Amino acid sequence: MRFIGVDPATTTGFVALDEDGNVLVEEDLRGTGKTVPGGISEEQLANLAHSLYNRLQPDDIAVMENAAPGTQRGITTGMIHGLLRYMLHRRKINPVFLMPNTVKKYVGVTGWIIEAGNKRRLEGSEKKAHVAAAVLSHFGYSHKSDNVTDAYIMAKIAEAVYRVRNGQELNSYKPYQQEVIQAIISPSAKPSKKKKPKSQTNKRPGKPAAAGSHTHLKEQQFLF
Repeated sequence: MRFIGVDPATTTGFVALDEDGNVLVEEDLRGTGKTVPGGISEEQLANLAHSLYNRLQPDDIAVMENAAPGTQRGITTGMIHGLLRYMLHRRKINPVFLMPNTVKKYVGVTGWIIEAGNKRRLEGSEKKAHVAAAVLSHFGYSHKSDNVTDAYIMAKIAEAVYRVRNGQELNSYKPYQQEVIQAIISPSAKPSKKKKPKSQTNKRPGKPAAAGSHTHLKEQQFLF
């Protein structure tokens, strides 16, 4: 049994941890073959997918990152995510899919920072630097690749979910980590839709309803 993290992209981060949480594999996967400007060729896509497949084992417990809403180059992203999901399915692995913000939440990165009393959104390389620093602080782990760093977080989430499901106390994790773990183990039920109140009629109290309406719709044809 291993704990797996997969960060899909043209360069896909892949991490595998052993049962004790030690790193077995930490690498960037990139398909080889003919290149396509601003995207990924079919040859590269196939090679990337098989690279992932060859690193998976049937008893792996995996977490894979979902595509962020509004991702640029949506067609490329969709092809990569779809084919990598298929490779997990071929290995009979049923992964947990998490949105990017949830992955970063596990190490306490919200995507915002307070400076001089003002709240500012973290973007690009600055956000990646905060994630890398948070991973180092939480787990003592670092890697030169942001993709591998994200994959490591997902592998740690897979490990945590497994341990809690098998008896480890949830409160042994930090509060924001508990929220991520709990959302995977016991996703909250969708709130039921409130019934719309019945519309009030203009009938006068005590006046019986007519047996049939004598008002004709515009489209209704007269028969007499």
